[in-house]
Amino acid sequence: MRVGLLVGLALGTVVLAGCSGTATSSTPVSSRATSPAFPPAANQATSAATSPGTGASPSTAPPRQAVPRLDHVVVVVMENHTAIAVLGNPDAPFINGLARTGATLTQSYAVAHPSQPNYLALFSGSTQGVASDRCPLTFSGPNLATSLRAAGRTFAGYSEDLPSAGFTGCRAGDYARKHNPWVDFTTVPPAANQPMTRFPTDPARLPAVAFVVPNLAHDMHDGTVAEGDAWLAGHLGGYAQWARTHNSALVVTWDEDDDNHDNRIATLVVGAHVRPGPYAGRVDHYRVLRLLSDVAGARPVGRAVGAAPLTGIWDG
Repeated sequence: MRVGLLVGLALGTVVLAGCSGTATSSTPVSSRATSPAFPPAANQATSAATSPGTGASPSTAPPRQAVPRLDHVVVVVMENHTAIAVLGNPDAPFINGLARTGATLTQSYAVAHPSQPNYLALFSGSTQGVASDRCPLTFSGPNLATSLRAAGRTFAGYSEDLPSAGFTGCRAGDYARKHNPWVDFTTVPPAANQPMTRFPTDPARLPAVAFVVPNLAHDMHDGTVAEGDAWLAGHLGGYAQWARTHNSALVVTWDEDDDNHDNRIATLVVGAHVRPGPYAGRVDHYRVLRLLSDVAGARPVGRAVGAAPLTGIWDG
């Protein structure tokens, strides 16, 4: 009896040991964009793609389904309005349609005043010590575009009224360089700085991450809420619909509030895998930058490194 019991226990141990292995999987991240604005560094793609965030090994990284890997994400930055000025405003039917069908980040905040440091924070994870709208500025540090390139992904910024690709002037018509942070970085090639007229008519040709900056008349800085809403509908309404069925997303946010509401702004995320409804966690520009890095499979930079991944808005 005792011998049989010992043999049975030994066999059970062997069976359990054979079943205790942990399966791991990884999906290589590759850019499907054909835009040449920020070509990938192919020899760096694998290591960056398998170690998002703080550089943890794949076995310690968050579950892949927590934040989906998207093919494209477009970020639109509007100007100088608090959340309550646009959400629920009948002059903004397109924006409020996005709010009904996407995730509304109800506790979203800008990080500074005036405009320029907010754009720098959203693009580089730092205000770069800037506390004004002075122009020109020049930086050489890491940013979203360089991080995407290291991950084998692509980046471009599209600015309305930019007179030509790579333009470095401070003003042109209603274009203002203070709203275009990528032009300030020597590590971002001029070809990534594109006029809005070059925004692809075929969304599949977009880079992995694209920023869109309307001019001063259409970003609600000088124009009205209704004018800004109509511009968004006309220029990005088609992309918003396309994104839902093409593993892509649209992010609409504001640089800052009207200086009277604790810098609380509206931020909306719509598209594939997005769970519609309000999200009450606190979000700022650094956490939005973390979101952009995570969905593209790139390492976050600056203060986005310490920002929590935005996992609660996805449908899993």
